Amino acid sequence: MAFMKRNLNGSRRHPMAAILVIAAGLAVSGGGYAAATAAVESKPASAALSQAQVDEGHKLFLSNCASCHGKNAEGTTNAPSLIGVGSAAVEFQVGTGRMPAQASGPQIMAKPSQFTQEQTDALAAYVASLAPGPSAPTADQVAPNGNAQRGGELFRINCAMCHNAVGAGGALTQGKFAPNLTNSSGSVIYEAMLTGPQNMPVFNDANLTPTDKKDIITYLTYVQTHPSAGGYELGNLGPVVEGLFVWIFALGFIIAITIWLGAKSN
Repeated sequence: MAFMKRNLNGSRRHPMAAILVIAAGLAVSGGGYAAATAAVESKPASAALSQAQVDEGHKLFLSNCASCHGKNAEGTTNAPSLIGVGSAAVEFQVGTGRMPAQASGPQIMAKPSQFTQEQTDALAAYVASLAPGPSAPTADQVAPNGNAQRGGELFRINCAMCHNAVGAGGALTQGKFAPNLTNSSGSVIYEAMLTGPQNMPVFNDANLTPTDKKDIITYLTYVQTHPSAGGYELGNLGPVVEGLFVWIFALGFIIAITIWLGAKSN
């Protein structure tokens, strides 16, 4: 055993061992650099397009957003910093017309966007270049081909207390409200869950996985495309509206019939 130990120790201290280690390290690092260079050089057009988008987005930002968010998106007393919000926040806010905002108030209202999709993408690319942040979802992530039943359960657990069980929206405190989701696209719904705009909490991938988000989008898409099977849904606003309808119209009709019968008998 002592002889074998001396041999092993001797082989570790052999001068050729250091040379072999250095040569292996150079081979690995050189090979990795060559592979990375080949990958970059294989997509020169897309890289140039991305930088062109960033430059165009910077110009749009300076002319439309910098007065509130600062020239470097660092934020001001009038608006928060956009560093680290990612492209998803820009796609949501600008794509739904909430930004640029027309006026301050309890809640920024959605309106037709003043930018084209190309301009929105450029703004998103510029803001995303400032710091890492949530990315806008892909077409596959928002495709309504998940599990609608499971999505309905997740929606009722996480969202229905504000948005109503079928996404019809609802009132909040201090003049705020949860918007109606009956016309919202899958991308808007995903981006809202990912970024938590205004009063909405953030549902990142640790809270709701991409599969969970896809299932919720599938459920809401089903609700949007399948009207109520039980008749007129009264705005899908729930039992309060239904109860009010019964009290005003049904009981009112009964009272009117009672009065008419009493008058006729006299």
